[in-house]
Amino acid sequence: MRIAVVQLCSSEVPSENLALMRASMPDAAGADLVVFPEATMASFSTRSADVAEPLDGPFAQGVRALASEFGTTIAVGMFTPGPDGRPLNTCFVTGPAGEASYDKLHLFDAWGFVESDVMTPGRAPVLIDIAGVKVGLAICFDLRFPELFKHYARAGAAAVIVPASWQSGPGKVDQWRLLAQARALDATVFVVGAGQSEPTASGRPSGPGPLGMGHSLAVGPDGTILHEAGEEPCVFTVDIDPDAVASIRERLPVLAVSRFSVH
Repeated sequence: MRIAVVQLCSSEVPSENLALMRASMPDAAGADLVVFPEATMASFSTRSADVAEPLDGPFAQGVRALASEFGTTIAVGMFTPGPDGRPLNTCFVTGPAGEASYDKLHLFDAWGFVESDVMTPGRAPVLIDIAGVKVGLAICFDLRFPELFKHYARAGAAAVIVPASWQSGPGKVDQWRLLAQARALDATVFVVGAGQSEPTASGRPSGPGPLGMGHSLAVGPDGTILHEAGEEPCVFTVDIDPDAVASIRERLPVLAVSRFSVH
């Protein structure tokens, strides 16, 4: 299976971001799955509750149209209405592989910010089968929780995608890279992170909220970085080989010999 990663810098306007997505699709030609960042629908410089839409709303319908036009499956970060006025941070997947939606389980209640004040947490992990490969869905801060990645691996996933809008700051690139490699090694899966590009490198002004720092990346199940982007918008592809996962798990059977169970 081939995955294309699109690194872009979204604006506050969903229709503009659909146009950004469309402009990137030709560079992702031939991919079975095209992964866009967290908050592609609208950047975190706007109030997510103000832009949240259901999965039959205009933004999701626009994503469906793109998937149909280009004949591929798309995974994209958006916001959907929650049960109490706090929206859900959602990874929406649509295309030939079918549809799935995952709501971010682990909210960013850290470093003095309480995301759970403004967002509703998700309730369950989600897997989708794409081109015969099981893919787990995660979002941004989920990358800090090995249990989720081990759950996906034990459920048969060969890869986990991580749309993100990772906040820039001292040591944050190193943490992003290290955590992606650690999760790949913890679960012996491919980890593919699609991040928002750094605003100034994208020709956009900086603003409030985690607007991204770039450095989208793909990590193999042995922890090897297969590709890492810079700060600016870009598209790259990576091939996911389930046989490579099986080979690593035979030689490095951390899941099989673990004395702990993950539910």
